[in-house]
This record gives sequence, structure tokens and C-alpha cells, in this order.
Amino acid sequence: MSENTRETIMGMEPETGRWILVFLGLVINLCLGTIYSWSVFVAPLTDYFTKEMGQTVTASEVLLPFSVFLAFFAIAMPFTGKYIEQYGPRTVTIVGGVLTGLGWLLASFATSVPMLYVVYGVIGGIGVGIAYGVPVAVSARWFPDRRGLAVGLTVLGFGFSAFFTANIASWLIGSYGVMTTFRFFGIAFVVLTILLALPLRFPKAGWTPRGWTAPAPAPGQSSTCEFRRDQMLKSSSFIGLWLCYFIGCLAGLMAISIAKPVGTDIGIEAGLAVILVGIFAVFNGFGRPVFGAITDRFSPRNAAILSFILIAGVSLLLWQFPGETMYIIAFVILWGCLGGWLAIAPASTGCYFGTSDYPRCYGVVFLAYGAGAIAGPQLAGFIKNSTGSYLGVFPFVFALAIIGLVIAFALLRAPKAPDAA
Repeated sequence: MSENTRETIMGMEPETGRWILVFLGLVINLCLGTIYSWSVFVAPLTDYFTKEMGQTVTASEVLLPFSVFLAFFAIAMPFTGKYIEQYGPRTVTIVGGVLTGLGWLLASFATSVPMLYVVYGVIGGIGVGIAYGVPVAVSARWFPDRRGLAVGLTVLGFGFSAFFTANIASWLIGSYGVMTTFRFFGIAFVVLTILLALPLRFPKAGWTPRGWTAPAPAPGQSSTCEFRRDQMLKSSSFIGLWLCYFIGCLAGLMAISIAKPVGTDIGIEAGLAVILVGIFAVFNGFGRPVFGAITDRFSPRNAAILSFILIAGVSLLLWQFPGETMYIIAFVILWGCLGGWLAIAPASTGCYFGTSDYPRCYGVVFLAYGAGAIAGPQLAGFIKNSTGSYLGVFPFVFALAIIGLVIAFALLRAPKAPDAA
């Protein structure tokens, strides 16, 4: 208890001050998540390179920096974990934030689309990959009692980012041009992430909230154990979590990547379809703290099962009964469940494998998201070409959700203590 009284956060008692760290993490992720506003840049960049630079550029080529960015984002995550422990969350967040801002800033000087692949996709993607996991790890350490909720609120910023930054980017592009907008964003991200990162730190080893004790494990389960990454990789619980995370992201991204064209296919006016996608993004953001709280209250396994039941149910209904009302209901739930997996997975990692090696452990788990982010939209496009309709995607989403449900039921459970080494 005396250890607790010596811990303060920005001059406040840790039980209060730790919520400030969650808020800072949310805003950091709001900056990092601007990648999801890339669609706003596609047409202006196409016009810029075609009309001002005299190059032959297609919209699909301008979409590729987005894919490169996401790929390097996912790749960088597993390699960052040990440095968070070694140098601390503040330093690693600043490095990642500066690289992210540098990627945006250098993009403003790009003279060709291939140059964007490197300066924006590679440099910016690595920057986000370095910084993204740090606020998540900080929240997981400070909230052993409400880990799912805290992590869900932290990553809420990433999900909400496009809702805010797409409108800001659209206004800046219209007022100052697309390249100047890159410059503004780059400078802002460097300044903001440095300032927001300064208070970030981990609690002292063994810290727990005053008056809280870890709950007794359920019958047949062990209490949370501390796993190293190599020990986690040998656990069937890790295999189950990784596969469920992959399937949840694959199914979700297959669906949401075609949200607008599905709407127009079933008769929704194009302008309304765009507005609805913005509304869906709000549910994607709120899905994170909601499913985080469900993970806390009902266990990772039950949260995953609920997610897959919802995905399967609405996919089946939209497949069989396409219409405007069913479209809105289905995509609200699909976007919410995808956002939910961005809370279920990090919260489950801490719940099952502890927090002593959390950044490195979650870095490997997060590769499932990267794999789903790359495969989902590509698979959706292949199915559309094969079936002739975007609605042909939903039988496959339904099947994936059923597979995920079976895996969650069979493998997603608290692991046995690791062997001493």
C-alpha cells in the first residue's frame, strides 16, 4: 500500500491520473489513425500528378501508398516491443510520432507516386507501427482492473480518426492544395506526439489500484500468468487468439472495404452512402470501448463468441434479405465488431499472457490484423469479380464467422502457466 501512495501521475493519485494517460493515448492514436483518411487524398493527388506534373497516374496507383503504409505498420509492431521496455514509452512514442510526421512532411515534396510509396508508405508506416502499441501497453499496465475498457478507449482514437481528420483534410486541400495539406499534417503530428508523449510512463513493478485485488480464477482456469513472447508462442491460447483476431479482421475488413458500393448496389443514393460510411465509422470507434468492457466483464472468449455471432447473423440476413434497412443495420454491426476486435485482442493478450512482456507479445498478435488488412479487401475484390456482385461477399463473411466461432469456443481460454526456464 505504501508503494501505491508514492505513485503519482501529473501530481494526481494514480487511480485518477491514469485516466489522463488513457486520454493522451486516445489523442495520439487520433493522429496516427489519419491513414484512414487516405481516400480523401486519392482524387486530389491523381489530379496533381496528372495535371501539374504531367504524369500518367491512375486512382488505383494512388491507392497503393495506403496499402504500403498498412503493411509496414503491421511489420514494425513486433520489432518495437523490446525497445518500449528498454527506452520507456515516452521515448518510443516520440520516435514513432516524429517518423510518422516526417512521412507526411516528406510526402509534400513527392514528385511521383513511387516516391510516395517510400516517404509516406514506408517511413510513415514504420512510424505508426512504432508508436501505436505504446499507449496500448501503458493503459494495459495501469488498468489491471479495467484493462479491456482502458485499452478500448485508448484505441478509440484510431477508429475515430477518419471522422475528424477526413473533414479537416478536405477543407485544407480545398483551401491550400493537397501537398500543403501533407505539410500541415506532418508538422502537426510531430509537435502533438512529442507533447502528448511526455507524461507517458509505466507504473512501478507490482503496482495495483488501491483497494483492488485480482479476482479468483474461474473453475478450471488458472490466474493470469506472466509469459515471455517465446513462451506465449507455444501456447494453444495464442494460436486461438491469433486465428480469431485474423478472422475477425479479415471478415470485418472484407465487409467494410465495400461499404459504399454495397449501398449503391442495393439502391442507396451515392451521396447518402458516403454519409452513412461516416456514421459507420463512429460505430467502429465506439465498438472498441464497448467490446473492451465486455471482455472485462464476460471474458475474452465470450466477447469473441459474441462478435462472431453478430458478424455471422447480419451477414446471413444481408445476403438473404438485401435492402436499405438491413444494409444500415448490418454495417453498423460489422463496423462495430471490427472496432471491437481492436480492443478484444490487446485486452486478451494482457489477460492471458500478463503485462511483463506485453509490448513484444501484442506485437506478434497484431500481425493478425496486418494479415487481415491486406487479405480482406483483396479477397472482397476477387469475390466480386467472380460472382458479379458485392453481395456475393457476405456468404464468405458468414462462413468465416462460423469458423471463428468454432475456434474461439475450442481454443480461446486462459492458458496454463508457462514452464519455468
